[in-house]
Amino acid sequence: MAYQTIVVPVDGSETANAAVAKSIEFAQAFGSKIIVVQVLSLDPYIAAEYISAHQTNDLIERARTSILESLDAAKVKFNQYGIEVETKILEGQVIHREIIKVAEENHADLIIIGSHGRTGLKKFFLGSVAQSLLGESHIPVLIVRQSS
Repeated sequence: MAYQTIVVPVDGSETANAAVAKSIEFAQAFGSKIIVVQVLSLDPYIAAEYISAHQTNDLIERARTSILESLDAAKVKFNQYGIEVETKILEGQVIHREIIKVAEENHADLIIIGSHGRTGLKKFFLGSVAQSLLGESHIPVLIVRQSS
């Protein structure tokens, strides 16, 4: 199976860096196009004006700046290997659904995501984007754990 388009969600963490490293391996092996995404999660109460009137606030702009830095850092890693990469800021309230949406819109063959590997109560209370992707995505998902 060839992986022509791979979506790689990042968040600036070490686990995201592990997913970037694994996706570099896939892109080199299959000549894949990479789409690196990060979700600006919008709390409907904080961002009500932004959502309804396309206004902004300082908190959202700081988050956007941080996301752009994270996406640029990932892009640099891919560019070092001569890999075609596109970056996208996604906006929404449910992170995994925004990732699935962009993967479907771009006819992705694979999603590669890092996982913190939380278990038990931490997983229950914090949730897991990777776990949610596995449960809802029709596109294959490769979960990469950070090397110790």
